[in-house]
Amino acid sequence: MTYTFTCKSFFIMNRLDKQYQDLLQSILDYGVEKKDRTGTGTKSIFGYTIRHKMSDGFPLLTTKKMAWKTMVTELLWFLRGDTNIKFLVDNGCHIWDGDAYKAYEKSKHVEWIKKSEEPGPILSQEEFINKIKTDDEFAKKWGELGPIYGAQWRSWEGLNSNTDQISNLINDLKTNPDSRRLMVNAWNVGELNQMVLPPCHYGFQVYTRELNLDERIDIYNGSRVPMNRSSDYFHEHMDSYGIPRRAISLMWNQRSVDTFLGLPFNIASYGLLLLMIADEVNMVPDELIGNLGDVHIYLNHIEQAKEQIKREPFDLPTVHVRDGIFCSSINDVILEDYQSHPSIKAPLSN
Repeated sequence: MTYTFTCKSFFIMNRLDKQYQDLLQSILDYGVEKKDRTGTGTKSIFGYTIRHKMSDGFPLLTTKKMAWKTMVTELLWFLRGDTNIKFLVDNGCHIWDGDAYKAYEKSKHVEWIKKSEEPGPILSQEEFINKIKTDDEFAKKWGELGPIYGAQWRSWEGLNSNTDQISNLINDLKTNPDSRRLMVNAWNVGELNQMVLPPCHYGFQVYTRELNLDERIDIYNGSRVPMNRSSDYFHEHMDSYGIPRRAISLMWNQRSVDTFLGLPFNIASYGLLLLMIADEVNMVPDELIGNLGDVHIYLNHIEQAKEQIKREPFDLPTVHVRDGIFCSSINDVILEDYQSHPSIKAPLSN
């Protein structure tokens, strides 16, 4: 029997949006202006931590409408071990379009230089993406992003074999849940130069703990409110109902944080990953933690950030997952009770 843990306490303030708004304000107040590879410029601080209790609700920001299906599609793409944008484009996810197109432009110019040819016609980004959709051979060649997240998570290349870090993680959680080596890494130094973009969120670690009897009974009763306990309740009784014995937390590390556009996606994506892992190993999602390095707001996102800071958060939604970590369809991830302010448009810097 598999349980999906989506309940949250009543009358819990949405602390996640408040943390995020505080971070935006901290960058505006204390950030230093820095140049960056995109040429846009940023206000930046160094070092920040976000913590969220999953029992407070699913960590999807409410102070602006989030592109839920886009986020889910990208995570499923990572978990497939895929590194070609065709799956994303076919499923309406376009957050990697700019990186693929820049790689295409660069490769075309390199080809012309090698052949000592004058630059020829080059597809616009819109034409490029349409060709990815309609021409499989073109997509196979030009939609590839190199050994980014999916390749490292599912097929880290070693001397004699490739390592599926996700499958290993699940196996270790089932056989040695107190291990301090429950980690997945995307920062493969030997392959960084083959990637269109080195990983921004470069690794994550999970941590489990045993639940006490009261916590297990609360799960059984579908409530987090303390109740009088009958002496008839024992751990073995809870075992017979398939109630988990452990809670699981996830902490991700991120070197570079596009705070206005990227971070809300990262928070929700790792929150969903935690739910999927918990479902797979029959544990309760506990705490989500983000350790952030260079935390910045692009200079062309300043006014948008100020607008979001002024908004009052709604209650957080809930999410159900089916088929654990290896679910194959966005239909296996169900978002409920999501209320938000309108989206805030901002340009993506590639």
